[in-house]
Amino acid sequence: MIKLIATDMDGTLFDRPLHVPAETFELVHELRRHGIHFAASSGRRFAELADVFAPIADEMDFVCSNGAEVYVDGRLISRELYSHEALLALGEVVNQFDCLHLLARAGDVAYCFDPPQKFERLPRRPGPDNDVYLNKVPGPEAAIFNGVILSEDVSVVPDIVYALGVELGDIWTFAWTGSRGIDYMPKHVSKSSGIRKVIRHYLLTPDEVMMYGDSMNDYDILRYVGHPVVMGNGLYGVRQVAERVIETNEEHGVQCDLRRLLDRIEAGERP
Repeated sequence: MIKLIATDMDGTLFDRPLHVPAETFELVHELRRHGIHFAASSGRRFAELADVFAPIADEMDFVCSNGAEVYVDGRLISRELYSHEALLALGEVVNQFDCLHLLARAGDVAYCFDPPQKFERLPRRPGPDNDVYLNKVPGPEAAIFNGVILSEDVSVVPDIVYALGVELGDIWTFAWTGSRGIDYMPKHVSKSSGIRKVIRHYLLTPDEVMMYGDSMNDYDILRYVGHPVVMGNGLYGVRQVAERVIETNEEHGVQCDLRRLLDRIEAGERP
């Protein structure tokens, strides 16, 4: 029986950036009533997710910053800080490419590693990441556990992901989000590692877990859980490993699927 449902956010649960369809809140409340845990999984920070899920934040778990932060039962159970030396090495490689911008966060402080002339072309993203970035390299005292590489030209991102892997694949993992952003995480940190911590916390097996995703940074955990579900707008690679492909995020596919699941439970079935 399914005891934990985890889901990606952008392109999956959100129907647009940082927007949770209203029916989600009641669905999560009903899942909890039936003893099913619900976890948000995202490259976004905890502060952003806790804000958009405010009506039910105390009824769910959070895997944030691509697994670098994990909150279970309202408590931080894991935080993986990025190596300062590894960030400096990444900054040197990123600045070899004229269309790339390396961003990093330490709590509410945001940094951009760009040279000044390049910083002027920094793409702006919807949501809180539109705020001010300090055009400076953080010092070793900064507790970095979240970041993204932005490209001015989305068409070159697959090439860049490959190049970054060749240059620094021994210390960083790079994942294309399907847009202009490239997520970067320490080699041992991922959404998969974060969700595995939630699974261990609840003493579950992979067969008791369902995961919704849409992009390649969901691939590892989709392969791990017993019930991988992929959005209709999902990338080719993750659709190939799905148990089921459902409606798109704009069609509220996750919410529709959760309703079907709850209807089966109400009918006495064991999902």
